[in-house]
Amino acid sequence: MSTANQPVQGMSDIAAPEVRLWQRLEQLARETLELYGFEELRTPVVEFEAVFTRSLGETTDVVQKEMYVFEKGGRRLCLRPEGTAGVMRHAAGLGAQETDGARWYYVGPMFRSERPQAGRRRQFHQCGVECLEPPSPRVDAEILALQVDLLRAWGLGDCEVRLNTRGESGGQAAVAAGLRAALAAREAELCDDCRRRIAENVLRVLDCKNAGCQAIVATLPPPTDFMSAASREYLAQTAAHLDALGVKARIDPLLVRGLDYYEHTVWEIASSALGAQNAVAGGGRYRMQIGGRELVGVGFAVGLERVVGVLQALGRDRDLIAPPPPLVWLVGLGDAALDGNLALMQRLRAAKIACRMATGGSMKSQMRAANKSGAAFAVIRGDDELAQGVAALKDMATGEQVTLPLDRLAPELAARTGAGR
Repeated sequence: MSTANQPVQGMSDIAAPEVRLWQRLEQLARETLELYGFEELRTPVVEFEAVFTRSLGETTDVVQKEMYVFEKGGRRLCLRPEGTAGVMRHAAGLGAQETDGARWYYVGPMFRSERPQAGRRRQFHQCGVECLEPPSPRVDAEILALQVDLLRAWGLGDCEVRLNTRGESGGQAAVAAGLRAALAAREAELCDDCRRRIAENVLRVLDCKNAGCQAIVATLPPPTDFMSAASREYLAQTAAHLDALGVKARIDPLLVRGLDYYEHTVWEIASSALGAQNAVAGGGRYRMQIGGRELVGVGFAVGLERVVGVLQALGRDRDLIAPPPPLVWLVGLGDAALDGNLALMQRLRAAKIACRMATGGSMKSQMRAANKSGAAFAVIRGDDELAQGVAALKDMATGEQVTLPLDRLAPELAARTGAGR
C-alpha cells in the first residue's frame, strides 16, 4: 500500500464530525480551567533533549525508549513527550515574582515512539495544568478536584480516583533502600526489566505489568512503611481535604507514577470503559531542577484520545458534538448574479450567517451542490431578481419558497437559522 496518502503509523487525521467533539472538549476545558485561575501557555513542540532527560529522569521509560530524538545544527532536539518539562523550562527563564503561584494550562500534541494500541498513539494530545505553589495538602486536593471537575464537564463523572504519595523528596532514598531490601530474596524471579529497575529506579518494579512480578509485588510492604511520619500525614490530610470537597478517592499503596520528579501526592483516574489500558488521566506534586532553578508545583495531564475513547464507548460522544450552523447556499443564474452573490455572501457572513455558493453552472447543478452540502436554505437570484433588488429564499427541507427584498434577507435568515444567538 502506498504511504503517500497515509498518516504515519500511530498518528491520525481528525476530521468532521469527530473534530467537532475535540473542539467541544477544548472549549469546555478552557471554561473550566479558567474558573480556577489558570491561564493558557503554549510551548514549542520541539525542545532540546536535555529539557526532558534532566527533568523526567534518565532511567524512565519515556527517556530510554520513547522519545523522538534527532540532531540539527549539532544540537540534540526532540519532539515533546509530555507537557510539564516544557512549562518548567519556560518558568525557569522567568523571575520568582512571575512564577510564584503561577497557574498555567496547555492543550496540544505530544509524541512517544511506542507500540500503537487502543487509547495509546505515537502522536497523542494532552490537556494539562501546572500550579507553581509550594507543598500543601489543600492545594493538592484543589488541583485533583479541578481534574475531577474537568472530567465531569466532559461527561465522565463516573471514573475512579486512585491516590498515593511518593513521600517528601528527602526521604525517597530510604524508600528505595527499603524496597530493594524487601525484593532481594525474590530478585531472581523478576523479569529482566525489573531486575534492571532494582538498581536504576526500584519504584518502577511496583508498576510492572508482568503477572509474575505483580505476584511478588503483592507480598511487599507498602512504600509508605519506609516513609517519614510527616509524609504519611501529608497524604492523610490530602485525603481528608478531598473528602471535604466531595471527591471520592481510593488510596492505592502501589501507585507510583512513571516520572522521577514526583514527590508527595500522586494520583491516577481510570475508567473501566477502556479495558486493560484504563488510565484516563493522572497527576501529582513534583520538584525539579531546570535551568539552574529548583521549581515545585502540582499538576495533571489528561489524554484527549482516551477521553474520546471513553465517551465513544459509553455512547456519550454524540451529546457533545454540536451540529454545524445551518448553511445557506447562494444560487446565481448568470455571471451578473454570480458576481452579486459573491458580495452578498460577505454581507450575510457579517451577520453571522454561514453561506457558500458554486462558482457557476446551471441552476440544476447549483441546487444539486446545495443538496449535497446539506444546506438548510437556498438563496436564488437571476437577472430579474437583480433588477428588482429581491431574492428568492427556498427552504430546502420543505420546498417552501418566498421572495424578499434584499434588505430583509439577512434578518429573515438570522431568524430562521438562529444566527448570532
